[in-house]
Amino acid sequence: MIGKLKGVVDAIYDDHLILDVHGVGYLVHCSTRTLSGLKGEGEAAVLFIETHVREDQIRLFGFTSEAERDWFRLLQGVQGIGTKTALAVLSTLNPSELGQAIALGDKTTVARAPGVGPRVAMRIVTELKDKMPAFGSGSVSLADIGGAPVAPATGGAAADAVSALVNLGYGAPQANAAIAAALRAAGEGAATETLIRLGLKELAK
Repeated sequence: MIGKLKGVVDAIYDDHLILDVHGVGYLVHCSTRTLSGLKGEGEAAVLFIETHVREDQIRLFGFTSEAERDWFRLLQGVQGIGTKTALAVLSTLNPSELGQAIALGDKTTVARAPGVGPRVAMRIVTELKDKMPAFGSGSVSLADIGGAPVAPATGGAAADAVSALVNLGYGAPQANAAIAAALRAAGEGAATETLIRLGLKELAK
């Protein structure tokens, strides 16, 4: 199985490219986001590869990050989603945006992807909420968000919000500090979705 390819971009098409690796041209299917992020033909590129093997063909799918490849795999685990739809979602939303949409239960954002209607978007949000891969470095410090160490949130909306941030790849201390700041801003009665949004804003500062 091929896990990663490093070579020179030989040609770029609407939904795939040819990557020249030591004289061998690999046809790699990619999202439009991945293709648009390449420097261009004749330039070096590194792609993380997902290999699909069937009786009549071998197809390679390429991604600029392991997080994007992880999402590609997860999306295909949702009923009714194949490679084409998974690539459409990743063409519309980057891993961070997709993770946030799922954590917030935002099916409208997910449904922006071509070929993804409200029902499919709802399945994505529902089925992947507890399966999200960790992404991001998780290196945000407490000083970066202007907070101090706090005890883990216990129970209710705050605990759910902390759990959502941890599922998004943030460390527990960072998640707790961010939600603590969110609680100070929104008040103790704030809903989970409000706390997640405010917590993400704190972490992005």
